Amino acid sequence: MADPNDSPRLTDPTGREHVLAEPATSIGRGVENDIVITSKRVSREHARLLRQNQVTVLEDAGSTNGTFLNDERIRESAELTDGDRISIGDVTFVFHDPETTLRDTSAFELEIDRSSGIVRINRRVVALSPKEFLLLAYLNDRRGQVCAKDEIGRAVWPEYREGVYDYQIENLVRRLRNRLEPDPENVRLLLNLRGLGYKLVV
Repeated sequence: MADPNDSPRLTDPTGREHVLAEPATSIGRGVENDIVITSKRVSREHARLLRQNQVTVLEDAGSTNGTFLNDERIRESAELTDGDRISIGDVTFVFHDPETTLRDTSAFELEIDRSSGIVRINRRVVALSPKEFLLLAYLNDRRGQVCAKDEIGRAVWPEYREGVYDYQIENLVRRLRNRLEPDPENVRLLLNLRGLGYKLVV
């Protein structure tokens, strides 16, 4: 028999834990749900959490106001990882799974949606300024290659015909690092090759 303490769980804003020991857990306003949220912003049957082969999957149950994973509305089933935030109405739960707590923290997943200007790091939306976005997109297109400062200047500041100063590029790189790097003091993703330029390693 499985130990409930080893089961994944949700923590609500009050600190209460909701153990996800069953194959399916329903969330909604109706009293028949496993987790009940009494809010007009929550549908009677709002969302479901499903356990599939030791993986927990979140899906919206056709709710009116939507189900949000890490501040982004889900359109289809989404696999959860430890620390994910699930927002339903005005309530945000934090997902915990003992099986994934010790997962490899060196993993880094970068997704750039150029049409919407959205950047996701490990499935979480990261807010970037327009210039930070341009720099990241440029480096990502040349992932693993060294990009010289003058090349970056022309790509990110095309409006400056006379060119840009090194300090402008350096400041922009520093700001982008603060957005990307798990530990900006221990750089491992956006590298500076002295005298040559910058390289994105993902």
